Amino acid sequence: MGSMFPTRLSFLRSLIRRLAAEQVTVARPVWQMDADGFGHAVYTVHLGGHPYSLVAVSTDLPPELRTDRVIATAWDSAYVLYDGVPGAGDIARIAAAAPKQEAARFTERDLVLSRANKSVRLFAHVTDSLRAGRQPDVQMIRDVGYLMRTTAVYGNGKFGIADRAVIETRPGLEGPFAAEMLTVWLIRHFTHDLAEHVGGAPLDPKLKRHLGIGNSTGLGMAPFLVSHPVLLNNWMLARETALARVCAIETVDAPMRARLHALADRAARHLSEWQVPDADHQTRIDQLRKDWDALRPTLDFSGTQPLARIMDQAQAHSLDVQELLAALLIEPFGDLVDGLAECMGDAHGPLTLPLRDTGALKSLIETHFDWALTPDYDAAEHCGQFWYVSEAKQEPRLGLRFEEDGADLESPLDIARRIKALHRAIGNRVQPVSDLLEQHPEHALALARVQMANRYPYAEIRDNLIATSCLPIDMLRCKLSFFGASKFDPKSDRWTRITLCQGAPLAEDLTGGDPDDWWLPVFGQ
Repeated sequence: MGSMFPTRLSFLRSLIRRLAAEQVTVARPVWQMDADGFGHAVYTVHLGGHPYSLVAVSTDLPPELRTDRVIATAWDSAYVLYDGVPGAGDIARIAAAAPKQEAARFTERDLVLSRANKSVRLFAHVTDSLRAGRQPDVQMIRDVGYLMRTTAVYGNGKFGIADRAVIETRPGLEGPFAAEMLTVWLIRHFTHDLAEHVGGAPLDPKLKRHLGIGNSTGLGMAPFLVSHPVLLNNWMLARETALARVCAIETVDAPMRARLHALADRAARHLSEWQVPDADHQTRIDQLRKDWDALRPTLDFSGTQPLARIMDQAQAHSLDVQELLAALLIEPFGDLVDGLAECMGDAHGPLTLPLRDTGALKSLIETHFDWALTPDYDAAEHCGQFWYVSEAKQEPRLGLRFEEDGADLESPLDIARRIKALHRAIGNRVQPVSDLLEQHPEHALALARVQMANRYPYAEIRDNLIATSCLPIDMLRCKLSFFGASKFDPKSDRWTRITLCQGAPLAEDLTGGDPDDWWLPVFGQ
């Protein structure tokens, strides 16, 4: 999970394909910005027969208030994705409320809430360069890669915005996080417009395509994977099915072999442009570059089932190499795998069959959850952390059980420990599962997770999430890769910066060329 790369099944890629298929255009009916770039704007698109509008609010943020931490109460810009085309009253309401974020309340017409801070050095350089009649420095564009970075993209009913149920069946937004990805893509559009407005001149389109949207993501994202096991299963199953399909290809023709080699070369260029301040993670990137450079000349796409052979051979390499190779092999086979994106949602929740008795339950645990039965959860190293939700921000947090207060408010993310406790409660008795649950109602959650095992093979993160060795950053990278993130820049084992939409089509690109050719973007692509 901590080595995953984005693929063509990532949610941003799926959204962009949909936008291109519908030849979506972006209108800007409102632009109320002063010369310094403070004010508000509205962008409107029509997708799947429905109009949606991004209301963007840009404010003058004092430097001492600028922080990416969740404790922030002010940001350079704030956004709402609105369901429809807002009138003057709704625009005024959103312009007043959006900069307050969690401190405000919203309506069911507000689908997504977000905020972003400028990459101050690059934004100033870009606008100063445009004012001086020149394009910004290519190296700075390549090194930073975004003009602003979001610190939250909220959906699904937070702070009064619309519940997911309002839009989950709408064409274009039915996939996971589609509304949030549309918001991010439109925010990127706004950051380009804002820089050109302040600078008084247009940016070179090649530079604009390389300017994505940054994001700072912390612990709040990790528990989602635990609390949505069917979604996690469906995401992983789609990816593994895609890989299985391409590995089953009997032969690869000459044009496709050339395409695969070109993508491998692009991946090498992408790795060369991936620089992070953290020394340990940069060492890992440097090692991946060396390993990838050594692997590329050996890639032989000829013969029978060459992709399966290559994946088998990759088992001798690091997990980073294996994950990058898997993403590469999936990439050029859109006709074979893109339909799997329609299977990545969860319309029903868990669908499971009741178990015959506790004997069957115990057998299921020992077959699928042997990994959960091994740790001694009374030992400090196996229970040293606990998950909880902060009262102030209503965001997930991770505490140290033997050093901090709050374990009495622990969130039920200790799935492995709970399953072992269920296994112990069963003992050697064989009785109806309902009787066991009546006697031990505290095991209801563990029972529900075990019952999913046969139908949802990828539903569980097979790790002890309360052990001191648990690294939330691995869960963050997994989820962010499904969003379509690249250039992971960990700041600790609990939060990371990433880049979204880098290399993605601009609005004007949707109607020409190949809007889907931006896997692992490189500068000047």
